Amino acid sequence: MAFPPAFIDELIARNPIDEVVGQYVQLKRSGTNYFGLCPFHGEKTASFSVAPNKQMYYCFGCHKGGGVINFIMEIEGLSYPDAVHFLARRVNLEVPQDEKYQSQYKEQERLWKLCRDAAKYYHDLLKSDAGKDARSYLLGRGMDWPTVVKFGIGYAPDDYHSLLPAMERKGYTREELIAANLAAVSQKNAQNVYDRFRNRIMFPQIDLRGNVIGFAGRALDRDAKAKYINPTDTLIFSKRKFLYAMNLARKSKRPYIILCEGPLDAIACHQFGFDCAVASQGTALTEEQVNIISKYTDQVIMTYDNDSAGQNATQRAIGMFGRAGVKVKILQLHDAKDADEFLHKFGADPFDVLIQGSTDQADYRLLSLQGHFDLTKDEQRVEFIEKAAELLSTFPSEAKREIYADRAAKAAGISPDAMLLEVRKAFGKRIKRERQLQERRDLSPVTTGLPEDRRLRSEYGNTRSARAEEEVVGMTLLDPALSELVPDLSGAEFSVRFLGKAYDALVALHRDGLHVSLAALQNFTPEESSRLGEISQRFDHVTDERAFTDCVAVIRQEHGKKENRNTEDDLMALSQLLKKDKGYGGT
Repeated sequence: MAFPPAFIDELIARNPIDEVVGQYVQLKRSGTNYFGLCPFHGEKTASFSVAPNKQMYYCFGCHKGGGVINFIMEIEGLSYPDAVHFLARRVNLEVPQDEKYQSQYKEQERLWKLCRDAAKYYHDLLKSDAGKDARSYLLGRGMDWPTVVKFGIGYAPDDYHSLLPAMERKGYTREELIAANLAAVSQKNAQNVYDRFRNRIMFPQIDLRGNVIGFAGRALDRDAKAKYINPTDTLIFSKRKFLYAMNLARKSKRPYIILCEGPLDAIACHQFGFDCAVASQGTALTEEQVNIISKYTDQVIMTYDNDSAGQNATQRAIGMFGRAGVKVKILQLHDAKDADEFLHKFGADPFDVLIQGSTDQADYRLLSLQGHFDLTKDEQRVEFIEKAAELLSTFPSEAKREIYADRAAKAAGISPDAMLLEVRKAFGKRIKRERQLQERRDLSPVTTGLPEDRRLRSEYGNTRSARAEEEVVGMTLLDPALSELVPDLSGAEFSVRFLGKAYDALVALHRDGLHVSLAALQNFTPEESSRLGEISQRFDHVTDERAFTDCVAVIRQEHGKKENRNTEDDLMALSQLLKKDKGYGGT
């Protein structure tokens, strides 16, 4: 639905973009704008800008941009109406309702409430006589009761119909329980709906706003087919964007975050005083999870398992964190398979000693690489030297490359000079590849001024008119009164549909006496909003009237050519039709 413009105007005024974005991104003021690391892609230097005077954001790296509503749509994964509701709730502003408005937001609210009630149900069962064995299991793992309460841990009984009827009595439907992945449908009988979690320790998944959005369940039965049942994606849960215990770790005063593989490791860290621990719940770390961590720290200590899967995941994560500007250290555990076992076996002080002496990622990567080769054999030594040179060529400073070249040389049994020569060769090749890649980027649609999105790019058939249209929209955003110079100009004259739509909307806001900004525009796709943001950020000073009217003249000239072509095409088609009717040249 289209919300009343006056309401959107009030919503934007009550939600200053720098305040809203500041809740997700660490911003630093520079002049009239703010800058920070982009939350939408990994980066080392701040290319994400927020302009309070324009009520817009724009990233010079990934080219995402828009107003405060667009930001919430992107960062929270919401539709436009749901983002409006989100911001309205933030400032206790009532949203005008429309009978035609069918938003997912009410369904999301129902699922949040359902998951909260389910978490309470599971937790109460853990405290009851039915949860005796589950409590014994947790105590046997060394978990104290305050920690159990802190994380809302619960128990799902060994019963196919326990949670289901309990939630139905609270007014929730079977369809809602299925949608929240709390219930499942039998493959043999579609009428048979049963509890998804049975005889399991339940770990509520809590988002950064404190909502319970899903559950993970660990089997109490040793013979269970699946040790863990992890949450799957729903309307309110996305595993790519979730880190277990991040809601707690983000409040920690420690300067680093400990990244664990499973929830029990993270919970043990918190219990022993390391309140900065989170869990990725598996080794498949995602870019989204890396970006979340980078908002709160620039240093991560990884404690993945030492098996092959954990080592491979650590190597992959090092590269991902590096691109996001986050330093990585590796916690080398001894006489324990994971952080949970180590802490309960040796305690907090030895764990802290390990953290302080954790291995630099460069050492870890070189030692891991060395472990793949038998350096007593010449053929494998040569291969190790080549791979080590490639690895060291990725290190940013020459001093670091030289130091680690010396270590690699000692491992391979060759002179430091010979190893350093190989590293310099590899470095030169890498620089050449990057230069060639940059040259291709320089010729890409983004840098030549055309939209990156293919659908938008297809609209830029008439680039002369499109350039003028972008200028007109950009100048109108900066100085809406310019539109009064050509009151009869219509978006229908634009060659690019969404630019014409944007111009009409901006003029309407100005005519109605409302604040004109990118944030006030409704019903534009994220790609269109980003393009409008890119256009807007070009205009930082008042443009004169002559430039505006010159651009309008170009638009009308090109539109006139199109109209003439269309008329000629219509006349040609009519002529061919008449010839065919009279038998001239017909087939």
